[in-house]
Amino acid sequence: MQFFWLYMDELIGKGIEIWTIVQLLVYMSATLVPLALPLSLLLASIMTFGNMGENFELVAIKSSGISFLRFMRPLFIFILFMCGLAFLFNNNVIPVANLKALSLLYDVRNAKPALNIKPDQFNNEIQGYSIRVGSKDEDGNTIHDIMIYDHSDMMGNNKVILAKEGKMMASPDKQSLIFKLTDGWRYEEGYTRGTLDMTQTRMHFAHWDKVFDLSAFKFTRNNEDLFKNAYQMYNVSQLSQQIDSLARMKVRNMNSIRSLSIPFVTVGNGTQESLRLDTLLATAHARTLKYDSSFVQLVDDSEKTVVVSAVLNNLRNMKAQVDNVTMNRKFDDDNYLKYEIEWHRKFTLSFACVLLFLIGAPLGAIIRKGGLGMPLVFAVVFFMVFHIFNIIGEKLAKSVAVAPWLGMWLSTIVLLPLAIWLVVSARNDAQIFTKEWYIRLWRRIKYWIPLKKNEIGAVA
Repeated sequence: MQFFWLYMDELIGKGIEIWTIVQLLVYMSATLVPLALPLSLLLASIMTFGNMGENFELVAIKSSGISFLRFMRPLFIFILFMCGLAFLFNNNVIPVANLKALSLLYDVRNAKPALNIKPDQFNNEIQGYSIRVGSKDEDGNTIHDIMIYDHSDMMGNNKVILAKEGKMMASPDKQSLIFKLTDGWRYEEGYTRGTLDMTQTRMHFAHWDKVFDLSAFKFTRNNEDLFKNAYQMYNVSQLSQQIDSLARMKVRNMNSIRSLSIPFVTVGNGTQESLRLDTLLATAHARTLKYDSSFVQLVDDSEKTVVVSAVLNNLRNMKAQVDNVTMNRKFDDDNYLKYEIEWHRKFTLSFACVLLFLIGAPLGAIIRKGGLGMPLVFAVVFFMVFHIFNIIGEKLAKSVAVAPWLGMWLSTIVLLPLAIWLVVSARNDAQIFTKEWYIRLWRRIKYWIPLKKNEIGAVA
């Protein structure tokens, strides 16, 4: 549904086949599995343990000497197996689904809308033509008062076609649109190159078929290899290789900045030499210490213009080199960040199955409610908390506010202590989610407040 709301305008009115839309939905649905699977395991664990708690099956199990942790052990092994399957899915299926989905979505978004000629409106969708019809009959094919501006030769509106009526139909192969015009005029303005001799030609026709090429409106697929270099299309091994390559490239960019050189002009004998940036700075510093005056003041008046011009040109060249290297480094840093975030995503969304099970199982045992009512509420709440922290951590990592590993594991770091506390509470038969526990707590507070008031009054 989110996909439909986001891309509804991109799909409607383009004559796309149903099978293409179904393919797009299947690929997009596959990309949602890493989020849907942890949510389903969270809901299933709450419902399962909630039903067992509501039917006092957990009480019977504990009374037979089996602890809560021992009872959870087989299910935990199964969840580890599901976690492994989730990682294999994220690592092998998701890159392929992303490649198929994004390439198909790109083709759909760049497809032209289906041609729709409306009465009393100029239509410019066919390249090189502006078409206007005065009215259309109920059959949708018979048109009246046709006006066609032909500027396909890129010389302006030098060709105009007028017709009283006609029929509009598509060719059998759907590649062309044919206007069968009757009782019309064709006006054409010509010119002679290099002169102002303007001519006009007017021709009358009783019947004329005007053919428009519609091949540009046909939905076409691009080569998927054009999209293979995006970070979403890589598995863990490929991401590791890219991260390693970008790390070495960052080191090379830093060394290239340090080794930048500019030509330094010596005016006296006309020779030129190239100095490294660090050598140039050291030389300038030494000269500053040696002479208590600026460099320009040390140059003869007859050579100052040449020296200043040479220095400015050198500085411009130096700035262009530094800007180029800096831009390349920023591009590499952004790519390095994207690849590292995607690498951690493969593991965080897989480990989310274990994390949410450790929350759902003890939570169901504590609330002791089965069905879809209360378990669904708690599942949605905890999953929203997990998803919100996941989004916040990813945004912090992308903005370089925190390290990529910390941003991508933020939801796990926040919720893992809660999961451990819930497991310990369920093991000790805590009643923190039962109504009676809060009623007893409120009674104790009501009993404790008057006692404190009496103590304070006695002291006063």
